[in-house]
Amino acid sequence: MKAVGFLMMLAGWFLALAAVVLFDAPPLRAAFVMAGIAVQALGLTLAFRSHLIPREDKK
Repeated sequence: MKAVGFLMMLAGWFLALAAVVLFDAPPLRAAFVMAGIAVQALGLTLAFRSHLIPREDKK
């Protein structure tokens, strides 16, 4: 799960960069950049959750 989270963050970064490079229209570019940021946030959440200690091991 850790690897998937980090790969999602990387994919979101590339999605945002590709949007800036490929699209000329600002609304379309902004939509794809926001989608890239959302993918990065999901990856970061997944990476953080995979590093948490399970509840039964906290005792």
